[in-house]
Amino acid sequence: MLSIILLSYYSGERIQQSYERLKAILDEHKIPFEYIVIDDGSTDHSFEIAEKLERTHHNVRAFQLSRNFTSHYSIFAGLSVCKGSCAIPIPDDEQQPYFTIVEMYELWKKGEQVIIPYRKNRKEKWLKVKTSNLYYNIMNRLSDVNYPYGGADTFMIDREVINIINNEIHPINTASITEVLRLGFNPYYFPYERPIGLNEHKSRWTFKKKIKLAKDTFFSSSSYPIKLITNLGLLTSLASFILLLFYVYIRLFGNDEFWGVAVPGWTSLVVLISFFSGLIILSLGIIAEYIWRIYEEVKARPGYIIKDKKSKFK
Repeated sequence: MLSIILLSYYSGERIQQSYERLKAILDEHKIPFEYIVIDDGSTDHSFEIAEKLERTHHNVRAFQLSRNFTSHYSIFAGLSVCKGSCAIPIPDDEQQPYFTIVEMYELWKKGEQVIIPYRKNRKEKWLKVKTSNLYYNIMNRLSDVNYPYGGADTFMIDREVINIINNEIHPINTASITEVLRLGFNPYYFPYERPIGLNEHKSRWTFKKKIKLAKDTFFSSSSYPIKLITNLGLLTSLASFILLLFYVYIRLFGNDEFWGVAVPGWTSLVVLISFFSGLIILSLGIIAEYIWRIYEEVKARPGYIIKDKKSKFK
């Protein structure tokens, strides 16, 4: 059985539309599936629609998070309740074309445990494409994970991988795709062309959410900033020692002029103090990012909370 995890946030009627289109395609290819709706704290009628769908279809299950945790934590929540032999999270707007799910399912049947779909071409605004590509290039160079060209947001994974994520990964200050890629399992990168004319909806990822996600994925998968601080400390210490020897030599064996130009003592002091002060503050900021994440981790708070819905069926 395939578990389809629908990421719902103010989805409304798109929940039922998505189910009907998926059912038509998957039934045609005789693929058994369950349809799990994870409502990410919507305050409209989205969850009521999901519950109604659950009552009328045996393979639909609806869950609601206690607040908006963002889509990556909705994915973790969906994986924790899914029962399928493999699972894939999808958005509610068909940005992941449904025919690709059939193709990935066939790859899974052939033995692929981690399948990462990505668009070969991104028909979006120039600035958005460039910044996205820049971010993923930085991640591939400086972190422990390797993203496909242009990045990826979703995946199809085997039950073995689902169990590892549910039992071994603490879903906090991270992203689902990052954790899946870190596990290995020789991921199969599945390129596809997104058909023209799919419904477009305004992104609900605000700039603030994007910045937080970028920081979480980077600091959760890269030790490069800490290593950078160590290397900078060694280099600046060496440079300071060489500069110290140079000034001692000038003072004892040279004159008071530096390469023929008189340099007041306060100028060099201001430059050195400003440089090292900035370096110290930058280093402390990077260290603070890691310490804060350690602090959040040791508190062992849940990355998401699924509301109890039993009372709604009385």
